[in-house]
Amino acid sequence: MIVDFSSRPPVAPFDQPAPHLGNYRRVYRASEARVADAEGTRPLAEYLATYDRLDARCVVIKARDVESTFGFKIANEDVAAFCRAHGTRYVGFAGVDPHKGMQAIRELDHAVRELGLVGLNLQCFEHRLDINDRRMYPLYAKCIELDIPVNVHCGVNFSSQTAMTHGRPEFLDEVMTHFPELRVCASPPGWPWVTDLIAVAWRHPNVWIGLVAVSPKYLAVVNSGYEPLLRYGSTLLQDRIIFGSSFPMLPVERSVQELHELPLSPEVREKWLCGNASRFLRLGEPQAA
Repeated sequence: MIVDFSSRPPVAPFDQPAPHLGNYRRVYRASEARVADAEGTRPLAEYLATYDRLDARCVVIKARDVESTFGFKIANEDVAAFCRAHGTRYVGFAGVDPHKGMQAIRELDHAVRELGLVGLNLQCFEHRLDINDRRMYPLYAKCIELDIPVNVHCGVNFSSQTAMTHGRPEFLDEVMTHFPELRVCASPPGWPWVTDLIAVAWRHPNVWIGLVAVSPKYLAVVNSGYEPLLRYGSTLLQDRIIFGSSFPMLPVERSVQELHELPLSPEVREKWLCGNASRFLRLGEPQAA
């Protein structure tokens, strides 16, 4: 059983041109080609079947609103509609634009109370804002009011149209000192500031680390920069690592297989793949097979 904390369905509302992310296509060219080959001519059918084969407990679909900076949006309504159409396995995170002020607050409230979305997704580099920018603070406060978690992009981004520094973990540390009740998943897992993110999670018990958009095999590669995640994630932070494939950037089944091949105990592996995300999302404890 798995929880995939980051997945984008291969259907029209989610598959729009995003020129500001063009450099991602270069970086992930090889893995995205493997995904395309596996999907063949039935991408949605194969997408749904993949999660059937993996006995996925939950798959998180995320909206994004970066209209103010890049004119791009994956609408909350489209995320909610996909989740309704394909069953309770699929849950949605809202996306709102911090540059829109009170409109963003109202949209988040509507997305949760009316559309049934269960969290907030903030890709700060796409907003050209640091994680601790004060324009984010009303949204963090609203998440606490609504009792929902937030996903925050943390680490390098590969867009050549915005700064990589927006995702520095030290900015998240400041946010958590102001909002200790906020439940945050920082994903991807902080590279090239991995040890900084580990320190933030160690300091703040409401910070989880999302193993998202990185092949799990690199955690066991010497000098990759990801090795501390394996060391601390199997010990001190074993309850706060969350798996996410970031499909279609990475193949889901291959990513799961690579995680199974890491030198983890069965108990820790289950936490990474399902248990920790279940608790973060408040799904309840996974049932034993």
